[in-house]
Amino acid sequence: MFFLSFLNSFSISMSFLHFPPWLHLIIFLSSLFIILKWKAAANKRKCNFPPSPPKIPIIGNLHQLGKLPHKSLWRLSQLYGPIMSLSLGRIEIIIISSVETARALLKIHDLQSCNRPQTHAIKKFSYNFLDIAFSPYSDYWREIRKICMLEFFSMKRVLSYKPIREQEVGLFIESISQSASCGAVVDLSEKSIALTAGVIFRIAFGKQFEGDGFHELISEVEALLGSYSASEFFPVPFVGEVFDWFSGRETRLERVFNEMNGLFQEVIDEHLCPQRPKPEQDDIIDVLLAISKNQVEPCSVVITHENIKAILLNLFLAGIETSSIILVWAMAELTRNSTLIKKVHEEIRNQVGNRGKVTEIDIEELPYLKMIMQETLRLHPLAPLLVPRKTISNFKIEGYDFYPKTTVQVKVWAIGRDPTCWKDPEEFLQERFCRELH
Repeated sequence: MFFLSFLNSFSISMSFLHFPPWLHLIIFLSSLFIILKWKAAANKRKCNFPPSPPKIPIIGNLHQLGKLPHKSLWRLSQLYGPIMSLSLGRIEIIIISSVETARALLKIHDLQSCNRPQTHAIKKFSYNFLDIAFSPYSDYWREIRKICMLEFFSMKRVLSYKPIREQEVGLFIESISQSASCGAVVDLSEKSIALTAGVIFRIAFGKQFEGDGFHELISEVEALLGSYSASEFFPVPFVGEVFDWFSGRETRLERVFNEMNGLFQEVIDEHLCPQRPKPEQDDIIDVLLAISKNQVEPCSVVITHENIKAILLNLFLAGIETSSIILVWAMAELTRNSTLIKKVHEEIRNQVGNRGKVTEIDIEELPYLKMIMQETLRLHPLAPLLVPRKTISNFKIEGYDFYPKTTVQVKVWAIGRDPTCWKDPEEFLQERFCRELH
C-alpha cells in the first residue's frame, strides 16, 4: 500500500512538471504571498499596536471620518486614547492626539519618523521628490534645506524683503479704507489672500500678483496633495484605477500640474531672457538660477529647473493661505469680543503715537497682540493635522509599537483643545499666554 501511495504521489508530482512555466510561476507566487501574509498576521498578533475602532472590510475606517474628519478624529480619540490606529482602505495611519505623545514623536523619535508618505500626487507636484516638504530624509534633503535656509531664510535676506512687505501691507490697508469709505462690503478672506500672495509673488517672481487665477491654481494643488487617489486606498487591484478614471482625478491631476509647470517655466524663461532689465534686488528665482549657473562639478546637489519649480511650489503652499487663514481667524475672534478690540487699539495707539502706521519693529513691542495671535493659533491651527510623517525604523511610544513605513499624523486641533493642558479649552482666553511673554 505504501508503495502504491508513493507511486501515485510521484505520478502527480511528475504531471505537475508538465504544467506550463507561467502556471508554475503563478502557483509559486500565490503560495509565497499566502505564506508572507500568514507570517505578517502572526507577527502582528505578537505586537502591541495602538487600539483601533472597528473596521469594515476593504474601506477600513473611512466611513467613520464623516464630513468634518478633524472632529470625527477628536471624538474617536476620546474613546481609543491619544495614540490610535486607523485603516483608510489599505493605508494604515497612527493618529497622535496629546502633548506627551506628540513630544515623544517629534522630539525623542524625530529621526526615526522623519520621512514623508509618497503618494502619486506628491510625486508629481514635487517633481519626483525634489522639494523640501516631501523629499525623503536623505543627503539631498539636507543639502537643499541648507541652501534654502542660507539663501532665503537668513536674517539678512528676510530683512532685505522688508520694503516689499511694507508696500503690500500699505496697499492692503488702502484697499480696505477705500471700501469702507464708500460703504462696500469687504471680503477679508479675499483681501488677506491677495496680501500674502502679493508678498510671496514679488519675493519669488519679482513682479506684482494679478488676478485670482493663481490662487485658484494653488488651491487645486493643495486639494490634490492633501488627498489620496482611490487606487491608493483600495486593496483590490484595478478597482481604484477604475474609480480614479470615472471620477476624473487623473485628468484633473495632469491638467493642474501642466498649468502650474507652465506658469513656473514661463517665469523662469523671463528671468533667463538676455533683454530682461536688471532688477534692483534679486528675487528667489534669480538666486536659484545663479546657484545653478555657478555650480562646479561634481557637487552633491545639482540645481535644475525642476528643483527650482519644486522649491517655488513649497514657498507658495507654505506662504499664501497659511498667513491669510490666521489673519481671518484673528479678526473673527476680535469682532466677537469688543473688549479685545479696545485693548488692542489702546496698545497700538500707545506704541505708535502720531506716526500713523505700525511698522515691523513696533510688533515686537505689542505683547497683547502677540497673546491674541497665540490664542488664535491654539484654537484655529493652520491645519487640523500636521504634515504626515513616515517612520523609518522601529520604536515605541507609551508601550505601543511603531514599525517602519508607518504613516503617523499629529492632530494639533485636538491638542489645542485638550482639557488636561488648557483651562476652558473652548474659550478664547488670550491671557493664558501672559506668562510666556514676560
